Amino acid sequence: MFTVKQLSKMAGVTPRTLHHYDDIGLLKPSRVGDNGYRYYGEESLLKLQQILFYRELDFPLDDIKKIMGRHDFDVLNALQNHKDALLKQVARMNHLLTTVDNTIQHLKGEKNMDPKGLFEGFSEEEQEKYALEAEKIYDPETVRESNRKWKGYSAGKKEAIMAEGRQVYEDMIAAMPKGISSAEVQAIVERWRNHMDYFWTPDLDQLLGLVNGYNADPRFKANFDKMHPQLAQFMRDAVKVYVEKRKN
Repeated sequence: MFTVKQLSKMAGVTPRTLHHYDDIGLLKPSRVGDNGYRYYGEESLLKLQQILFYRELDFPLDDIKKIMGRHDFDVLNALQNHKDALLKQVARMNHLLTTVDNTIQHLKGEKNMDPKGLFEGFSEEEQEKYALEAEKIYDPETVRESNRKWKGYSAGKKEAIMAEGRQVYEDMIAAMPKGISSAEVQAIVERWRNHMDYFWTPDLDQLLGLVNGYNADPRFKANFDKMHPQLAQFMRDAVKVYVEKRKN
């Protein structure tokens, strides 16, 4: 048996997280001692492992609780599904690493890179996540509605939307020398804002929150850096100009 402190250290989660999982009925301790301490046995450890796998795959806690609470939930089958999902992530990460290496060589002048090559390895799910991630700050229902909206598009429409998004970033990179306040850059910001309508319609403050996230969130920043080392910061500064003009 493991105490909360022991399990939190072993699993790399905080004691508060384990307490929260207990409070919402996601992970109950194997037993509670007379002293009020929670104790976790092997079954609880396996459940926590499942929870952490699902969290790694960005499942909300409510969804994890529903999945693991099903009478037909099978740990071995779930582990196989996790393995398959992780293998796909590994393949995608390897693809992105190749893109990073090619971009580094391109920036050093060691090889020419087609603009489309800047986006090799970015799945539509990754692009969609740029819009959805910021929404989580504001309203979960908006996230769900945006997911429904995206899934309602045909495969051809999705491809066209993704191509349009890639073109916006390519054009922004090309226009960066003109400066954040230039008419050309501000027109591209307007195109970027309109492109968000395919996912959700942010207000001006949410636009700022989105571009701030591009810089503050390591995941977003890393992906933008692969396109251009200054793109995330340039987008933030250009959007600030865009927002200030519309608030004044």
